[in-house]
Amino acid sequence: MGLAKTEKLLSIMAHLRHPDRGCAWDLKQDFYSLMPYTIEEAYEVADAIERNDLDDLREELGDLLLQVVFHSQMAEEQGLFNFEQVAGTITQKLINRHPHVFGDVVYSNDEERQRAWDEAKVKERKAKNKVNNKSESVLSGVAINLPALVQCEKIQDKAAYHGFDWPDVEPVFDKVLEELGEVKEAWIEEDQPHIQEEIGDLLLVVVNLARHLKVNPELALKEANTKFSKRFNYIEQQVEASKRSLRDCELQELDAFWDEAKKVLKPK
Repeated sequence: MGLAKTEKLLSIMAHLRHPDRGCAWDLKQDFYSLMPYTIEEAYEVADAIERNDLDDLREELGDLLLQVVFHSQMAEEQGLFNFEQVAGTITQKLINRHPHVFGDVVYSNDEERQRAWDEAKVKERKAKNKVNNKSESVLSGVAINLPALVQCEKIQDKAAYHGFDWPDVEPVFDKVLEELGEVKEAWIEEDQPHIQEEIGDLLLVVVNLARHLKVNPELALKEANTKFSKRFNYIEQQVEASKRSLRDCELQELDAFWDEAKKVLKPK
């Protein structure tokens, strides 16, 4: 984005927040009220990428940028920081985390480069926590509002980085079976809170299994959701062709359509 367009965007946002001539809706917003919109815009960027719709991606990136500008404008009004400082912070962070590009550091492989990146993040966080008098944890930096599956993976990655992890995948398989058995025991006891707790433990260890198998659990689940939806849509089409509704069909017939869908929709 050219400087003139950036300045125009910032000027428009400031105008929208003008106490006398601004927009009533924009003036009512604060950091907290904007949070759902910011998260939503990030997901819409991801959706455009997954659909490979580059025109839509350009538009969605603009919507996400608006959120950055909006938050920055509100912060400037409170004397906290402004857009230039936001840009300056990320600029310096990129330079600090890429000494092999902007300095004379040489990494022998990607693993060494990733380790240095992680160490730089830890160093930055410690410095920030020292300024703010906050206690330090190796799990610091994992956002609490992340989707649970993503948050789980990041927490486990951090714990593993500091040595708290199974040495190989074999015991993780055993742990999955153990947790599955505990879910069944809770179900037999008809203890709903206990069932929920055990389901959580099972999901956590499945994420750990995905990590050990070098699989991104979020992407794996999204792909499984897409596959399920396509197969279920096939079932709907077959039922509709028979001029019935899904509830008119026996489960055995729907299962047969499902098996048929697996064959028809199997990637070639």
